[in-house]
This record gives sequence, structure tokens and C-alpha cells, in this order.
Amino acid sequence: MAKVNRMADPVCPRSLDEAVLADPEVLECPYPTYDLLREQAPVWRDPLTGIFNITRYEDLRQILRDTDTFSNRRPGEDFKNATGTARLVHDRYRDKGWVPGISLAGRDDPEHKQMRAMFDQAFTAGKIKEMDSFVEQVAGQLIDGFIGDGHCEFVGQYAAPLPLIVICRQMGARDEDIWRIKEWTDAWIKGRGFGLTEEELLWSIDKEIEAQHYFQPIFERLRRNPDGTLLSALVNTVIPEWGRPLTDNELHAEMMQDTFVGGSETTTNAIAGGLMLLGMNKDVWNRLKSDPDRYLKTFCEEVVRLESPVQGLTRLTTRDVEMHGVTIPQGSIICIRFAAANRDPEKFECPGQVDLERKNAGAHLGFSSGTHHCLGAPLARRELYWAFKTFIDRVEDFRLAPENTFRHLPNYALRIKTTLFVEFTPRQQPGGPG
Repeated sequence: MAKVNRMADPVCPRSLDEAVLADPEVLECPYPTYDLLREQAPVWRDPLTGIFNITRYEDLRQILRDTDTFSNRRPGEDFKNATGTARLVHDRYRDKGWVPGISLAGRDDPEHKQMRAMFDQAFTAGKIKEMDSFVEQVAGQLIDGFIGDGHCEFVGQYAAPLPLIVICRQMGARDEDIWRIKEWTDAWIKGRGFGLTEEELLWSIDKEIEAQHYFQPIFERLRRNPDGTLLSALVNTVIPEWGRPLTDNELHAEMMQDTFVGGSETTTNAIAGGLMLLGMNKDVWNRLKSDPDRYLKTFCEEVVRLESPVQGLTRLTTRDVEMHGVTIPQGSIICIRFAAANRDPEKFECPGQVDLERKNAGAHLGFSSGTHHCLGAPLARRELYWAFKTFIDRVEDFRLAPENTFRHLPNYALRIKTTLFVEFTPRQQPGGPG
């Protein structure tokens, strides 16, 4: 008898006393825990981390609009008064590479607005339209590499290289280096996990420093010879209010966090998560395949809503805040759980289901909202569109292979699939052999 593809049963806490988030088994499928917290404790202080988790849609909308109260500054990015492990990390960067500056994602206005203006110029509707044919071309070339095999490891052969090749084109990196860059982004993510030993933490930092030494000569070359790429603009554009372009330290912060992790890893996980949803909901696959022009854009929004590649991000309170009867003291770290808000039944009907007719599918918070709305969202949407459109056009039918475990890499902030094995029947192309 063939093995049936199914996920392990999720952890379903029966009460708040049993609620845990910083646990690998809970993070594997956190949605029952989110449901409990959203209903009974929409402001919940995790006893293991001390972080206040916010889970209701409207509360997140309020927080994302109020950047004066909920700051994007991250204590871990400020090395001025670092002690203990943070000082060890600082010294590692200083001795071997460059101490990262504060990234775009870690800034508040007015600095954030001033710095973001550079990126906004690179992600205009016109610029995204110019890249559309390239994204389509890359998706086709990647599928051509395995379509004749009848099977693939979808993450490594498709979901990961597609956005990486696109972002490498923008950032002046060579296509042949994408797996080196993937190794660095994987290490960066692992280094932001819980329970790391000092050795594991320093390994992650050393990998990031390898990336710094890869990109530093590119920065220097682009200062001498600008070439019109996004990275060239980041290197050379003078921010008027600052009277200078970004420093090397600031550029290195942008490369890992905002550009390669933010610009490729999240899209990779959305593509992989979307195909897994289709494999487990074949009625959705059949309907999507029957009329992709009608359903595909909504499906892409549903993928981001349901999978929420960014499960949550942190903010820092600048004053005491009262929410739902809970006092959050000034200086507290809160986590806005996008993934919980994206399944809030007060906002989305039947929130745990893929609905190709959902009228408000694009209202999800998968790309955040407000001042810090993901600037790469338009490009990510096009990458999702062409990833699924190309697969639909080339594949008659598919199934998730028996060797899948469906496990995710445990991570408090991101939902990460490392492998997804797929077996498929290629679609007969016009003019092909009869």
C-alpha cells in the first residue's frame, strides 16, 4: 500500500497554561496555539522568552500604524553598549569583517523614510514590469532542467534558485554563486535561532563575514564604475538628509537582512509552501489549473496569507501600553504575529482554507503594513505568479512524493521548508511527440 502524505498531528494546547511558542514541535504547526491565544489572550507574554505576542488582525493594524509607540529599533543591532554575548559578536565582526550598521528594517522615521527612498526608486511599477520577462524566463529555464525527469526536489531545484537568481541580478552577484549565497543566508537564519551555543553563534557570524568579504570588492568596484544595478544605486546614492551615501557597515547590514534574506528566503518559502498546499488540496489544484487567468493571483495571495513566510517580527515599546487589559511596559519587546492575524476569523471567513474566490485575499498582513510595508512585495508577487504559472503550464498532474516528512526548520520568526519532493506528469507540449 502506498504511503499516504500527511503532516504530523499539531500540538493543540487545551489551556493558556499549556501554551508554548518557542518549541520546535509547536512551531512545526503553530496555528492551534495561535487560535487559542487570539481567542483567550490576544496579548500574551511568553513565559520562556518574555516577549509579548499580539495575535489579532485589528491589533496588528493598529501597531503597524503607530510607529511612535512601537519602534522598529532592535536591541540586538545596537552594539554601542554591548556586553556579554553581544560584545563577543561585536568583536568578531570588528576583528574579521565589518560590524553591521542598522538596517532599513531596524530604523524608525525620519531615518527610515530617508533611507527607504533609495529602495522605492528601484521597486517602482515600471521597474518591476521591466523585470517581469526575466522572472518568467528564469522560471522556465529552471523547470526545463528537471521536467523530463518526472520528479524533483522542489525547493532546491526551483523554489530556492528562482528568487535568488533574480535578486543576484539586481545586486551584481554572479548566477554561479547563488548556492554560496544560499549557504550564507541559511547560516544567518540559524544564527538568529534560540538556544545556540557560543560555537554555533560564532559559526553563523563567520559565515556572514564570508559574505561581507565577497561583497566588499563589489562595493568598491561600483564606486569606481556604477553600472545601473540596484546595488550600484545603494552604494552610490547620497541620501540628501544625511549628506552621504551608505557606509560599508550599513551596506553589509542591507545585503544579508533586507536584501538576501528578506528578498529571497521569504519568497522561496512561499513558493514551496504554496505547492505543498496544492499537493494536499488537489481540488484547489484542479480548479486553479482549469483557469489560471481567473484564479492565480488570488491563489498567490492565499499562499502568503496561509503560509505567512514571515510568521512574526518584533517591535520595542517606547512607552507603557495598555491592550486588552494587559499592561506592556516601556522597553518591552513585542512580537506581531502576522501568521495569527492572517487566520483571524473576524477578518477572513473560513481562515484555514484556500479560497480561490476570496474577495479580501489581498488584505493579509504577510507583507506587513504601513510605513514598513515590504518594499519588495510587488516583485515577490511576480515571482510567485511566474513560479506557479510556469509549473501549471508544464505539468499535467503531480503528487507529493512518499519520502516527504513535511517538517519545517524550527524558527520563531520564519516558516521555512528545506525540502519538498514532488513526482509529476509533464504536460504534452504542442508539436511534441505523439
